[in-house]
Amino acid sequence: MYELIQVSENCHYIQSPTRVGLVRLGGNDVCLIDSGSDKDAGKKARQFLDANGWRLTAIYNTHSHADHIGGNRYLQEQTGCRIFAHGIERDLTVHPLLEPSHLFGGDPCKELRHKFLLAQPSDAEELTEDKLPAGFTMIPLPGHSFDMVGFRTPDDVVYLADCLSSRETLEKYQISFLYDAAAYVQTLETVRTMQAAMFVPAHAEPTEQIAGLAQYNIDKVHEIAERIERICREAKTAEQVLQALFGEYGLTMNFTQYVLVGSTVRSYLTWLKETCRVEALFENNLLLWKTIC
Repeated sequence: MYELIQVSENCHYIQSPTRVGLVRLGGNDVCLIDSGSDKDAGKKARQFLDANGWRLTAIYNTHSHADHIGGNRYLQEQTGCRIFAHGIERDLTVHPLLEPSHLFGGDPCKELRHKFLLAQPSDAEELTEDKLPAGFTMIPLPGHSFDMVGFRTPDDVVYLADCLSSRETLEKYQISFLYDAAAYVQTLETVRTMQAAMFVPAHAEPTEQIAGLAQYNIDKVHEIAERIERICREAKTAEQVLQALFGEYGLTMNFTQYVLVGSTVRSYLTWLKETCRVEALFENNLLLWKTIC
């Protein structure tokens, strides 16, 4: 599963469930873009470093989801590398319990305290432009998470983190996680017009042309929003909207899917409310959502 793949003179990625970027900085120094899902991912990255005689100087986290920061702690302990994350993402990297807590909306039960939602804490510093390697550019990519960023390298390779999903992933899971739907669509519109020598998304195949996949993701967001509007022609609770979407898309409910898709649905409802497409009503001490005709 784990393979080191070169995409330019100095840029690579580690093929894994979550692609980890690896960029040579000069001499034997390299940096990583994210660290994978857990300690084992960190160990695999360390093997590639050792096999090539490379020294890890820093990890630049695109955002704080556990599958992107899970190898941080191991690699930091083993190599002494610095870790950087931007804005709120830095806070969640240092205090990863915040991730399942905000998804659940309270103290997360034990079924949510696993490596896919709860990484080990790591000592991350605030990422600003002046902390980047020479020639790197930080690209704001909000929407999927609070302050997610991507990176453009001097080789004109763009690491896109989780701002879009592959067609196969969307066909299988239908509803991709997002925190801010309006920001997510705007990010996708920005990505759709980007040019680069190579794009490396975390959960889609690297490509020289990103516009088609970005548009596919945009279309899926609008499809889901329209379904929610239709479901809410009669007033529904958020739980009822969630149940209806799982039924329509043939999804299977468990604790992890409940919090990921449930949080996403509430974010869609916020977007639809703020754009005057649904309204929020309180009836019999229930919060109901109803489409504005």
